[in-house]
Amino acid sequence: MPNINKVPHQQVILASMPWAIFNRPSIQLGALKAYVEQVTNTRVTTLHPYLHIARVIGTDSYATIADNSWAGEAIFSALLFPERFEKAHQLFTQSLGKKATGLPAFETLVNAVEETCNTWVEHVNWSDYSLAGFSLCFNQLLASLYISSRVKTVQNVPPIVFGGSSCGDSLGQSLLDHFPQVDYIIDGEGETPLAGLCDFIADQTKPFPERVLARIDSDNRIASPEIPDLNSLPVPDYGPYFQQLKSVFPDSPFIPTLPLEFSRGCWWNKCTFCNLNLQWCGYRHKKANKVSQELKQLAANHQCLDFTFTDNALPPAEADIFFKKVSEGQADYRFFAEIRGIGKFHKLHAYKQGGLDTIQVGIESLSNSLLKKMKKGVDVIDNIAIMKFSAAAGISLEGNLIVEFPGSTDKEIEETLSNLEYVLPYNPLAPAAFFLGHGSPVEKQPADYSISAITHHRKNRALFPTSYMKTLKLLIRDYRGDRQEQRKRWQPVRKRIAQWQQFHANRNSVTSSPLNYRDGDTFLLIRQEIAGAAPLRHRLQGLSREIYLFCEEIRTISELTEAFSSLKESAILAFIHQLCQKRLMYRENGRVISLAIRCN
Repeated sequence: MPNINKVPHQQVILASMPWAIFNRPSIQLGALKAYVEQVTNTRVTTLHPYLHIARVIGTDSYATIADNSWAGEAIFSALLFPERFEKAHQLFTQSLGKKATGLPAFETLVNAVEETCNTWVEHVNWSDYSLAGFSLCFNQLLASLYISSRVKTVQNVPPIVFGGSSCGDSLGQSLLDHFPQVDYIIDGEGETPLAGLCDFIADQTKPFPERVLARIDSDNRIASPEIPDLNSLPVPDYGPYFQQLKSVFPDSPFIPTLPLEFSRGCWWNKCTFCNLNLQWCGYRHKKANKVSQELKQLAANHQCLDFTFTDNALPPAEADIFFKKVSEGQADYRFFAEIRGIGKFHKLHAYKQGGLDTIQVGIESLSNSLLKKMKKGVDVIDNIAIMKFSAAAGISLEGNLIVEFPGSTDKEIEETLSNLEYVLPYNPLAPAAFFLGHGSPVEKQPADYSISAITHHRKNRALFPTSYMKTLKLLIRDYRGDRQEQRKRWQPVRKRIAQWQQFHANRNSVTSSPLNYRDGDTFLLIRQEIAGAAPLRHRLQGLSREIYLFCEEIRTISELTEAFSSLKESAILAFIHQLCQKRLMYRENGRVISLAIRCN
């Protein structure tokens, strides 16, 4: 906890703009409010204008737009830069594709959003506040720039500060250089810099905080380090969200999902394509008991049972303790979390017992050489294992397969296509075209990935005036290199993934796994569904059954030969080869796993 001397009482206002997910409060606002009020004499008002937008355009329309990285920004581009209206309209339509047909017309949406924002600005008494802050995460940049420009037209307006993941590294200074409506930028973790800024604004004899960028120069700065112990943080204050929710949606059409924070940063933090950790200087996590206490307090305060972890990756050891502790209680919690590959079924099963309902896993690739280029730290068999184990545990797995990765080879495409045959029984991945993230290792070493030049993303060129493109830095970049070649090369993979998705869509009323077994004690019966054909049935008896069950988790060939010493290694390998050809097992570099899931 920083040693910040409390100053005379003042008020600041913090807001989260579209296109934040409307059925959950902003953890950024909740955490900042709780912390700043704890360490200073500042009263923090938090507002969620995205609720008003969701009510006006309809929650279904809002969710469709918020689910797209570019459509929402296009609406605010048309408002902030009226001369870009047609370009923004085209981008909006192209980005949404067929989904755009179910939405109001673009001009209708723009007008509705403009009117709602103007009404919101008019109803806030800005002169009551000494500082106004906006939290910028994904898809909130142009909305925050637009509303800030509207706020600046008000008399006695306070200075405006931006912070969040879209302001990290050199992005924040670039925003400050290009947009006069922004007075301060917080670069990185927000609690201590914001508290220090509140101190400085209330009493300018106080030191100006570090990690706050400003139009003024200050030699007198107070250090604003990251908080070393996350366990010292107060519980996020979501009360204002629920008060506003009751006012905006008096009929309560939904029960919110509450964000919950276990850690900051990423304990792996090596993936070459990733730029999700620009705002963090290091990985830190809370203790399981601390998170459990927060969970119980938030659930009791707001009568909600659905939670989403905001972590880039849960801390494994503490997560083990947390989910075990939750499983021992009586509450029926449900959780969403991002995790790295877990290679043991019993662990995922324990997480399921503790309420883990849906996971997002960075599968990214089914090619070993691509996984090495991406520095994922796993092999294909590890990815297949977590897909299998999550299905067996009854956990819904969401994951992406990165396509068009720069420098991909024909051999890597062939490997991907071959391995897609083995994962047919499991929940389909989504194809995600590679994008170049500002600050990612690929951007820092482009020549290693067949990139000859780095440019602005073409969609950002549609959103911003041409004059900004010369010097403005944005989170998503573009590049020149082998892009056209990669698009052609990856088309078969996209087609195969579409077939995979269709296979599962056609059987969506079937509850059993497409590849399952029933154990008869001395024999196994395996049922295998095949796309476009009648299901196949297999029977394994005696040692064949035992080997198959032994390989329910990843096993090495040496483990197999030791466990089944009565058999020659050649016989074991021949059996495994036969079942791999039938897509009942998967073998890779001396490791093997059975693919069928027990029927119950």
